[in-house]
Amino acid sequence: MKGTTLYLLDTNTVAYIVSGRSQAARRAMSKQIGHSVLAISAITEAEMLYGLAKKPAATRLRAAVEALFSTIRILPWDSDAARAYGTLRARMSAAGKSLSNMDMLIAAHAVATDAILVTNDKAFLQVEALRPTLNWATDI
Repeated sequence: MKGTTLYLLDTNTVAYIVSGRSQAARRAMSKQIGHSVLAISAITEAEMLYGLAKKPAATRLRAAVEALFSTIRILPWDSDAARAYGTLRARMSAAGKSLSNMDMLIAAHAVATDAILVTNDKAFLQVEALRPTLNWATDI
């Protein structure tokens, strides 16, 4: 992945793309395919699969999620991400800042992979260790 920009899509961005809620996010993703590396964390994969498990009758949504999963990379949670998590959580706690558990894991994964996090969630703005985030869902 060296020499190529890595975009790590947060769970909300993935949800907006697969549901069709954000056409802007879909267009932005289409523009980046072939020019950059598009990925999600295994944490986002887990969150999306949890959402699908709660809606077993949502066959169209399941198909859209699986189609997206087949076109982007799913980055495994690894030791580098775990190390980034420990450091990030300790620094944020010392600064009196916090994220939800899953958001903290995703932020740490973005830090560990030096990815640009694509998210509509403003909570990530408080994570100084992240590269500047991008919001592709500008129509939400």
